[in-house]
Amino acid sequence: MQFPNKLVAIVNKEIEIGVAMNAVAHMTLGLGAALGRENCHLDDYQDKDGNIYPNISGMPFIILRGKSSEIRKAIRAAREHEIKHGVFLHTMTGGTYKEQLANTALTTEEELKFYSCVLLGPWDKVSEITKRFSLYN
Repeated sequence: MQFPNKLVAIVNKEIEIGVAMNAVAHMTLGLGAALGRENCHLDDYQDKDGNIYPNISGMPFIILRGKSSEIRKAIRAAREHEIKHGVFLHTMTGGTYKEQLANTALTTEEELKFYSCVLLGPWDKVSEITKRFSLYN
């Protein structure tokens, strides 16, 4: 099946794996909630015993890596092309979520360290934005 949209996460290659996984989980959950079940191509899988494994996306999800500054540029391009996206920043860690909200509000975009972003949009546009990134390994 060919999907009209491409789903890509770009993870900061300079952060620890646990922080990276947390970032991907938070921003992808947020984007998925905004998009809804149908747009995320979610299905329930069932094993032979009748156990259900719900809400698994049939859409490919490509994980790439880059530097904070490269992720910032990708987000700017996504905004310019009106591509749906999510972002996870260094200000979104430590303390309570209210402290994280306050820390983010006190930080300029140039001061932010981009831990990760997720993009979902027309296949060609997302490919154009992400073509210089390497696969995360």
